[in-house]
Amino acid sequence: MVDNKSKDDVNTTTRSTEVINSNLQLDYVAAVKNTIQNMVTAQKLFATNGNVPILTPPYTEEFVKQSNEITKNVIRAVDINNQLTISALHAAGENYRTFNRTVDSVTEFTTTAAKAWNSFLTAQQQQFLHKQ
Repeated sequence: MVDNKSKDDVNTTTRSTEVINSNLQLDYVAAVKNTIQNMVTAQKLFATNGNVPILTPPYTEEFVKQSNEITKNVIRAVDINNQLTISALHAAGENYRTFNRTVDSVTEFTTTAAKAWNSFLTAQQQQFLHKQ
């Protein structure tokens, strides 16, 4: 069976997969952040509804602040990783194009050398035949 996908289709599919994977990572980070924020909010609501004096431990605000900072760092790390991956793929593609040009050049050189050698041998054979 022959694969009828063009190079552009493969590149588009690869980019789409990269975007989907990136989005899944970012969705996961957002879900974790949302869960942490909801837990803190729920604790405040329970304390307020239970007529319990609101003594928010000093670490809760710091916890939310650190959670936000970790989320920003993870998103930056994911973006950097995606950029590195894209750059590596582009470099690999350029290497393949360079390799293909080299193979084409070697093939052209070999063909030209073979034609020249064949021409030389033909001329030598004709001279040999004319001398006889």
